[in-house]
Amino acid sequence: MNAPLSDKPVRHILALSGGKDSSALAVFMKDKVPDMEYVFCDTGDELQETYDYLDKLEFFLGKKIIRINADRPFSHYLKLYNGVLPDARTRWCTRMLKIVPYEKYVGNDRVVNYVGIRADEPYRTGYISTKEGVRAVYPFVENNIRKADVFKILEDAGLGLPSYYEWRSRSGCFFCFFQQKVEWVGLLERHPDLFQKAMAYEKADPLTGERFTWCQGESLAELSRPERVAEIKAQFAKKQAAKPKSAANLSLKDVFAGDDMGDQACLMCHL
Repeated sequence: MNAPLSDKPVRHILALSGGKDSSALAVFMKDKVPDMEYVFCDTGDELQETYDYLDKLEFFLGKKIIRINADRPFSHYLKLYNGVLPDARTRWCTRMLKIVPYEKYVGNDRVVNYVGIRADEPYRTGYISTKEGVRAVYPFVENNIRKADVFKILEDAGLGLPSYYEWRSRSGCFFCFFQQKVEWVGLLERHPDLFQKAMAYEKADPLTGERFTWCQGESLAELSRPERVAEIKAQFAKKQAAKPKSAANLSLKDVFAGDDMGDQACLMCHL
């Protein structure tokens, strides 16, 4: 049985992922809702680039972004799940490190939850709480704000895009299983320490030989071999060259910033 709803005033909450859309929504909503709570569910395994961008956004907003932490780290839950890494079907990392802490923060209050889905994303729904008192609203959809508008909002605010878009198409944990292989190469080259940490989470069952790897059919140790890195980069370059001329000439930052993941992305991690 659900606990009764609080009789406190309605709270207004905008959950940030560290990505372009939720950040642009925070800029768009600035001064529109004076008592807005800006929150970020911090797994402790985010990229430094994400933390740096949130600091910039916080300075622009002139208001503290509340960091919500899970009660246990990723490594604790990995043991709980017997070393089985999260994947697109289970996504237990999102549930335990993002959704559970967020819903604990919301409690039984009445909440308006502001979601950064754009007008040109009819295929996405975002994270929708099952709590009785939480109502989702979509300001970008209501105001017909699209991808190009999001870029302009961030540029006009002097924020630009998060720097991780130079090599990565998403916010979220450094070991996110939704990364393309070329993004794993980016992690290897830019954050070799984090790549090694992600690699250490992979393992093989000594009895069955079953492998638990971030990339299906390939371990990070295999992916990091120089010849494999060169192959992945060549495949990515070939894919870009095959695109229309206007897209093929884009910088990597523009390529990754425009690489929407559709309904694949974890619901809270990548808004």
